[in-house]
This record gives sequence, structure tokens and C-alpha cells, in this order.
Amino acid sequence: MLFVVLTIIVLLGIIVFFSCTGKPSYIPQVRSNVQHVEWSKNAVIYEANIRQYSREGTFKAFEKDLPRIKSLGIDIIWLMPINPIGEKNRKGKLGSYYSVKDYRKINPEFGTINDFKSLVKATHNLGMKIIIDWVPNHTSWDNVLIASHPEYYLKDSTGKFVSPFDWTDVIRLDYAKPDTRRYMTETMKWWLKETDIDGFRCDVAHMVPVDYWNECRQTLDSVKQIFFLAESDQPFLHEKAFDMTYDWRFFHTMNDIAINKKKAGEVFRHFNWVDSIYPGNSYLMEFTSNHDENSWSGSEHERLGKGAKTFAVIAATVPGMLLIYNGQEAAFKRRLNFFEKDSIDWGHYKFSSFYRKLINLKHKNKALWNGENGGEMIQVRTNQDTSVVAFIRQKDSQRVLVICNVRPRKINVKLKDKFAAGTYKDIFTDKVFEILPKHKFKLEPWEYMVLENE
Repeated sequence: MLFVVLTIIVLLGIIVFFSCTGKPSYIPQVRSNVQHVEWSKNAVIYEANIRQYSREGTFKAFEKDLPRIKSLGIDIIWLMPINPIGEKNRKGKLGSYYSVKDYRKINPEFGTINDFKSLVKATHNLGMKIIIDWVPNHTSWDNVLIASHPEYYLKDSTGKFVSPFDWTDVIRLDYAKPDTRRYMTETMKWWLKETDIDGFRCDVAHMVPVDYWNECRQTLDSVKQIFFLAESDQPFLHEKAFDMTYDWRFFHTMNDIAINKKKAGEVFRHFNWVDSIYPGNSYLMEFTSNHDENSWSGSEHERLGKGAKTFAVIAATVPGMLLIYNGQEAAFKRRLNFFEKDSIDWGHYKFSSFYRKLINLKHKNKALWNGENGGEMIQVRTNQDTSVVAFIRQKDSQRVLVICNVRPRKINVKLKDKFAAGTYKDIFTDKVFEILPKHKFKLEPWEYMVLENE
């Protein structure tokens, strides 16, 4: 009995110690068994909404813009769903991309299967990869499977189809049925073989059983080693199936910091939590916008105000893979209509140089690489820790020092940690200067600095 009591006391002491130090490693960590494709190690991903990308809203129009996208430094293009959209119970005039009518067909609004194959080939020729949005959890009410295989669908006690949540334009598939699983996996294989895409972004992945995903990943990798992105933030999806999930929690943390609902220190609290919860070598996707957030929560300019670029800097330099949603490089500030035609106004690509410099740093500096390829993140303490996000990413001899004022006021800053000292170059200005121990400087409202060691 005494031994048990002493053991409990020791364990509690360990927990208290790590709680105080902010180091969560007392929780045993599982390592991901996913073998990431080599080209993802320092990649940046770009989400394209074909309907809204251009006035034409076609694959051909998007293909013409690939060289510009490549010039940003983009490595992976993710296309929102390209399948035909259901008409029964459709929302709006054009409907939701996520209401799929036929998994093996192309949305005729976007072009033909040959147009799509041309786009894939052109993407590969420029040295980029391309993945498509996959909608595994539900289909439209008039999907071709309704007539041929109604047994693939989930039904309630009265035998009626089931819609998830308030998504009244779709009905759920039933993954308790082996034939449902077989059909979906075989269809994903078809896309890999027929069009040579490089992977999938899987919609609401956590609503599909994880054992299905584990088996599916193995099968797909036997055709071609893929990149697999889950629209989810569940750590267990990383163990065997997915390369990357969304870091929604950090997205919301940034929104809260921007309106002074949370303090700057929440950035470090979050990544301590990530280290304790997610399997080692997991990729988390970092973003200040995507199609859902833009349409339903507002553009990054609406949510983050004049701090939009500041938080983009943070998203690009913390552990994880940066996502850029089409239009962000043009400082596009409006919400896009989800169910209607509503083209992006590209203007003068105001933020292209900004993103290009961040992505170039990501590519060349191993400290910022993805997963275990990248460096550790170390907080740099200041006299303004509630208002300033300051940290170092370091891998071997490569170091990046990031300092961001996340408040709409001028701040006098003094660094408290001597290990930040060194000679650096600002990636945005090319100015070289010395950071001294206990360095003092001023930051303008929302000012950011990204410094690479010389």
C-alpha cells in the first residue's frame, strides 16, 4: 500500500513539474507510421477553388495561371471537388462542391476529363504535385449509386436516408458495409491510375472509420505513393493513414489573439500541447484562410484586420505546412459565395512578394521543414510576452528568429534570453544586423521580423 501511495506521489510530482515548465513529454508519444513522400518535407500547399478562381471557372483557365502559382514557390496544388454536383435538394443555384453526383466523372462546368488530365500534366511539368478533394462521407441525393447500390447508404430505423447535421443536400454512406468500402477505395485507385494525381484531401475524414482509412492508405500506396490530407484535427488519423490534418485549434487561437481575447503566450502553450497529443512526425496544416473559413467566418482581413500579414508570418514559420488559399496572394478581402458563381478579383497580386519570400525561406532553411525534418521551436522571452510572439526555429546550424507584435500599438521590447543573440538577415529587407544579449528595440503596430542567421 505504501509503495502504491509513493508511486502516485512521484507521478503527481512529475505531472506538476512538467505543467510548470510547459513541457508535456510525460505523456507517452506514439510515432506516426506514415511514410511521407520525399517531396513533402519542405512543401507549401495551395488550395484552388476552380469555380471562383477565374471568370471562366474552368480547368483550362486555371492551367494558364500555373506558371504564376509556381513562381510563388508552391509545391502542392489542392483542387476543391471536381465531380458533378447533385441537383436534387441543391443549395443555391450551383450547389455545393461537396454534394457529389458521380465519383467517376468530371463536373462539366469545369471542362472534360481530358482538360483535367492536361492540367495534371502541366502541373507535373512545372515540378508541382496535385491532389483532389475527395468526399467519402456522403453523396448527393441523386448520386448514381442511389439506383444501382442503395445498400451502400446509411438508413434510419424507418429505412430513410440520413443527412449529416443540417447538410440537407447530402446523405451518408454506410462504412459498415464492405461493398461500400471496396467501391470507394477502387474509385480512388481509378483516379490515381487514370489521371496520375498525387493524392487526396479527404472531407470530414473523422466521420469515416479509421480502420477503413488505414486499409485504404495501404491500398493506394501500392498504386503510387500518395500525399493524404484529412479535413480533421484528430491525432489518431496520423498513426497509419494521413500525412497531414488541419491545425484548427491554432487557427482559432490566432483569431482570438488578434482581437485581444487571448495573449501572445497561447502560441507556445498550443505547440506544447501539439507535442503531447500528436504522433511524432505528424504534419499539421497551418493557415489563416481556406474555403470554409473565407465563406463562413470571413476573410483573414475581416478576422485579423491589419494583423493579417503578421499572423501569416506566424503560420508560415511555426511547425507545420503552410496553406495559401487562392486570392490571399492578391490581398483579396471579400467572402466568396459558396453556392453561386462569385469570381476572385485578382487586382495586382499585392502580397505575392511577401509570400514568395516566406516560401523561399521554408524551402532552403531546414529549421522550417515539415515534421521531423524541421527544427525545434524555442520561445524567446521578452518583457512583453503577452503582446509579442518571439521564437527561434533551429536545425543543426540553421536558425530562424521570428518576432511579431500582435497588438495594434507600438511596443518597446527587450529580449530576456541570451541565446537569441547573433548576426541575422531580415528576409523582407535584406538588412543585416546584430542581435545582442538583452537586445532592446521598438516594434510598430503589427510589425513582424523574420531573421535568418548569417
